[in-house]
Amino acid sequence: MSCPVPCAAWVRRGVAKETPDKVQLSEEELKGLIEEAQDRLGDGAGGSDEGQTAGDTNAPVPGSSTKSSQNNEEMSDHELDEYDLDNYDEEGYTGDLKLGDSLATLAVYGSNENDPYITLKTTEQYEQEDFLIKPSDNLVLCGRVDKDCCSLEVHVYNHEEDSFYVHHDIILPAYPLSLEWLNFDPSPDESTGNYVAVGNMTPVIDIWDLDVVESLEPVFSLGGKKEKKKKKKGKKSLSSEGTVEGHTDAVLDLSWNKQSRNVLASASADNTVILWDMAVGKPAASLTLHTDKVQTLQFHPFETQTLVSGSFDKSAVLYDCRNPQDSHRVWRFSGQVERVIWNHFSPCHFLASTDDGFVYCLDARAEKPLFTLKAHDEEVSGLQLSSQIKGCLVTSSADKYVKIWDILGDRPSLVHSRDMKMGVLFCAACCPDFPFVFAFGGERDGLRVWDISKISAVNEVFGNRERLILASANSAASSSTASSSNNDLETAMES
Repeated sequence: MSCPVPCAAWVRRGVAKETPDKVQLSEEELKGLIEEAQDRLGDGAGGSDEGQTAGDTNAPVPGSSTKSSQNNEEMSDHELDEYDLDNYDEEGYTGDLKLGDSLATLAVYGSNENDPYITLKTTEQYEQEDFLIKPSDNLVLCGRVDKDCCSLEVHVYNHEEDSFYVHHDIILPAYPLSLEWLNFDPSPDESTGNYVAVGNMTPVIDIWDLDVVESLEPVFSLGGKKEKKKKKKGKKSLSSEGTVEGHTDAVLDLSWNKQSRNVLASASADNTVILWDMAVGKPAASLTLHTDKVQTLQFHPFETQTLVSGSFDKSAVLYDCRNPQDSHRVWRFSGQVERVIWNHFSPCHFLASTDDGFVYCLDARAEKPLFTLKAHDEEVSGLQLSSQIKGCLVTSSADKYVKIWDILGDRPSLVHSRDMKMGVLFCAACCPDFPFVFAFGGERDGLRVWDISKISAVNEVFGNRERLILASANSAASSSTASSSNNDLETAMES
């Protein structure tokens, strides 16, 4: 049975709590949840009774099928006589051997602790070890859809131990479309956290705490209904009771600003991009330059004010968020834009993929693309640069293939191609700590992690390629100026 994974994201090492917290409900809270569930089941029971009554009206009239039922009884009697089915359960034993006799020579111990042949005395120890998150563990997040149930799965991945398993999951209220990790904590007591923002088929963005297991509700949400407010003197108020605060349609993509940590950008099917101030939980700005669904967006890795977005209107827009309506640039493409990503090795360059299989590399200062690549036969749904290897580009597509490209020098060449046997591929994500490890989500077989360094062609091309030295998570989040980040990028390269 297929369980699609429409979105995936990584969490760096050393971010998660070693021992996650568990939600403990009081008796009153548990009683309230049970009563609420019973009310819902009671409402559904009424509909089932009606269906049963309607089914009874189609029952055959007594006497109309008496002859056919008598014929069936006669046929069943003949079958019983032929195979002697009446005595099927009364067969005698062929010998005098009993079950107890066959076990008579076996030694039986009172408990597993006394049995020298049982090495796994209890599973509690192993369950506790799996519950702990080591400093060498990465977390892999994915949205999973199973029939009518949607969930956020938190996987633990350890590269050295070659282990990969589901740590816990969170039930989601709607179909997940995008995931974005962030460490901003709105409470004044804590400086950083371990959260994930989830965009789904509703206009509301939910932020969940990854360090809490068995949580029933998000830490906070962005969007929803506004409360009724009074008009201010001298100003026109657009807010009224029942008006929507934020998006009015599904949230298709999210991007967190690593320099200004309280800012989250969201792309929506309502044709808008919203910049959220998570410190107050309200929109700070709404960008309306697209004329169709906004499918993708991403903040610049080093420049706080720079944002790029892609839309179904076959355009990509580059914003200066200090004055987005006046300071922006637009590029047009041959198809709908599926993904946009910044090249963290070349801060002025970004890449865009389209639904007709093309990948474009663009310079933010120029109008024409640096190169145009026909990467796939169908839409390019996954577009990821290696976190540390310069020029290593990985694409995934609805044509079921993952392809690895070398784009160094703006001359793309295919290194390797593979049919993942996962059906249509929806997403791709690169591990921030291991540059050759990627996660993919598709329409079947769930989430898959692939270490592309095991491919000989990849080692030949990228084995001796210069790498980017990663800073710690805290220092990366606290960097605030583009100039210092650019200097760090230039001095952090080594062969």
